Amino acid sequence: MKVAHALEVLQALGVLRTRGISDPRRPMETLRTMKDSRTLGPQAALIRHSARIKPDAPGIVDEAGTLTYRELDEQSTAIARGMQTAGITEGMVIGVLARDHRGLILSMAAAGKLGVRAALMNTGFAKPQFAEVCEREKVKAVLHDSEFLGLLDALPADLPRYITWADEGAQLPEGAQTLDDLVAANSTEPMPAPSKPGGFIILTSGTTGLPKGAPRSKVTPLSTAQLVDRIPFPPGGTQVIVSPIFHSTGLATWLIGAALGNKVVVRRRFDAEATLKMVADHKAEMLVAVPTMLHRMVELDPAIRAKYDTSSLKAIVLAGSALSPELTIKATEVFGPVLHNLYGSTECAVATVAKPEDLALAPGTVGRAPITCEVRLYDDNDKHVTAINTTARIFVRSGAPFEGYTDGRKKQIIDGYMSSGDVGHFDEHGLLMVDGRDDDMIVSGGENVFPQEVENLLLERPDIFDVAVVGVDDVEFGKRLRAFVVPEPGHTPDGEEIKTYVKNNLARYKVPREVVFLDDLPRNPTGKLLRRVLVDYEVQA
Repeated sequence: MKVAHALEVLQALGVLRTRGISDPRRPMETLRTMKDSRTLGPQAALIRHSARIKPDAPGIVDEAGTLTYRELDEQSTAIARGMQTAGITEGMVIGVLARDHRGLILSMAAAGKLGVRAALMNTGFAKPQFAEVCEREKVKAVLHDSEFLGLLDALPADLPRYITWADEGAQLPEGAQTLDDLVAANSTEPMPAPSKPGGFIILTSGTTGLPKGAPRSKVTPLSTAQLVDRIPFPPGGTQVIVSPIFHSTGLATWLIGAALGNKVVVRRRFDAEATLKMVADHKAEMLVAVPTMLHRMVELDPAIRAKYDTSSLKAIVLAGSALSPELTIKATEVFGPVLHNLYGSTECAVATVAKPEDLALAPGTVGRAPITCEVRLYDDNDKHVTAINTTARIFVRSGAPFEGYTDGRKKQIIDGYMSSGDVGHFDEHGLLMVDGRDDDMIVSGGENVFPQEVENLLLERPDIFDVAVVGVDDVEFGKRLRAFVVPEPGHTPDGEEIKTYVKNNLARYKVPREVVFLDDLPRNPTGKLLRRVLVDYEVQA
């Protein structure tokens, strides 16, 4: 086993060379970047790397304009110096509550240079959640966009805070400091490196309860190899990222973009047409999004889509929530065979990636494990399941091991494989299909139902834009199925006809007893459905 894993590492290093992450023509630069990563963490080390080899290349493009890699490096140093003067020092934790823009990138890089841990906060937090997470993670300073000023009322008044983005016309508190203030007031001369990297705390998606903190002290080259092994990142090219960078996929794809010296184009709030315009204007080779965003782009009026030339795209990278077979087919018709469906989690990191040829064989698949990763299925008795088309619990062995939650809890591990919390099966092609969350399973009348199967069926209908199926309490059956349907604009589907449609295509016990029509489904910023909100939804009799 040790020999096999050593060979995997060698293969992974080969992948990094092939994909342009490490350049054999610059061995000293590679060694310098590795050394920086061990103390500064990847967010600062990779910016410094690109600032050395292509200082004037555009590093980040947002609504405020463009910053080069040199400017990102210099400004993040000035910000780190300003925070250090205010008493924020190595080993502390700072909270970063920011949308996708330069302020978020500069905050993370400054944290790396100080050796402080950056807790990346969810921009969808309510005040109680935000305050609880700050207390649990022992946050000593908060860097935040002006729109979130109201959330900070719940924090101690003397907690240092800095504005990462000020909206036009925003009323800032007296004495408030912005990142621009720190840049203007402090030197950009390089700082002494911290003794060890501060790392990140990436919060789980938090679809139920308080999100857990998953710390990453460092990012190994193996985790980079996992992503570039099956996804064609454009070396020296352009990436548009609309998936939130505070979460795993957006963060990981930005880090790889920084390693490659890419131009990364972001926007604070997602807009379907604006995203197509960003791709067209910048001739982007890669788009990183969540499936709900892709859905909204595909559903735009064809006349609107036709205004923008997106033929430069070589890869659309999707993660964060399930990619339905129907959306796979529609998006491929619109954008061509460029979809890459990434499956993983905050804890597991990368598990599998589906390439366009995989999605052509099995629309909706999450594909195969990349280099240094393996996926196994285990039944409820912890026995390894190898039969095809047999649903069981998904476990992952990854080259980027989980360090445990910040509250001390762990995930179940069997034979070195960690639980993903999902269930799925391998098809006849060896491709992994995710059937749903283990805890989403509905037991109705003694029968097990995974809602994703019913949802995928209903999404095939031209009159349904979005759908969710949940289990609600029922005296007779224990649980009954309730479908929440968002109609396609211009359509008025009939609830009884929808039930009949499911009955004609699936087993009787998978037919929803009720169909409720909504204008929109509740989702978090990473696109995950908030099923608990729907379970508790009060339906008018």
